[in-house]
Amino acid sequence: MNKTTAFRKHILAAATTLALSAAAMSAQAAEKVTLQLKWVPQAQFAGYYVAQEKGFYKDEGLDVTIKPGGTDISPVQVIAGKSADVIVNWMPDALAAREAGVPLVNISQIYDRSGMMLTCKKSSGISTPKDLKGKTLGVWFGGNEYPFFNWMEKLGYKPDVDITVLKQGFNVDPLLQGQADCISTMNYNEYWQLIDAGMKPDELVTFAYEDEGASTLEDGLYVLQSDLKNKAFVNKMAKFVKATLEGWDYAVKHPKEAAEIVVAQDASGASTEEVQERQMENVAKLITNANTPKMGYLDPAAYHRTIKVLLSGGSSPVIKKDPGDAAMTHVIWDAAEKL
Repeated sequence: MNKTTAFRKHILAAATTLALSAAAMSAQAAEKVTLQLKWVPQAQFAGYYVAQEKGFYKDEGLDVTIKPGGTDISPVQVIAGKSADVIVNWMPDALAAREAGVPLVNISQIYDRSGMMLTCKKSSGISTPKDLKGKTLGVWFGGNEYPFFNWMEKLGYKPDVDITVLKQGFNVDPLLQGQADCISTMNYNEYWQLIDAGMKPDELVTFAYEDEGASTLEDGLYVLQSDLKNKAFVNKMAKFVKATLEGWDYAVKHPKEAAEIVVAQDASGASTEEVQERQMENVAKLITNANTPKMGYLDPAAYHRTIKVLLSGGSSPVIKKDPGDAAMTHVIWDAAEKL
């Protein structure tokens, strides 16, 4: 081997070593973030999966773990146990948890409209909310019941007196099997499960909480208040929010691709691209700020409207005290906008 060849090999080896070292340092420098979802992988959470798949989190120097939810998983308990940095939750549950001692703070609001509905069989004689009296109504619990009970209070209906409340599982069986006259549904999920099961739209009547004056903010991002005192955490969350909003903007623009990404995350194999694309298209109706400068911004008026709804539960309000602005912050959203 001559000196020139040896020198070239030495330079190549050195370059390779530097490249490997740089890659190792980059991987080591990636900040870890754990996100806990409210439910199983589906288009309801497409923006997070898209941000991960398209490399938006990686571009911000983040190593994000997305933990799916389920019937036996409470995002509040997960973050209270320090097993997540940030969770997806509905504001009624978050504010109730805060009053109960888990100081959650909203750092970004993804959905600006509610997708919750009460869906009834027309054959049960229901055409207006007044017809709900004397009926059996399926209700989700685990934090999802709060808007329902507020609505019933506004209608003047007392549970177990004027209406029968059926604790509903996360399926549509009670309506299909005649156990309930109405059930809880989301505009992007359970309503379509009824259609897929053979029911026709003209056999159903829906009451959107958004239209009944009982809507509350749904999928938002929440962290623990104590973590917001940590500057490094705030900076990390700003990067996370920035990348997340990019993911949602992309998902809304590309529902088919978003559906493909979501299906790939479903270990059960139950999801189909057709169903998830349809869900993504309906989820997009709840994110009216997508691809605008206000994407992910928590409107203070909507925040305080939700609090008002939760406080106006008569003898059984969801929360007893107005948290003021303590349960929300724009600090991370503002920082994300500047990145």
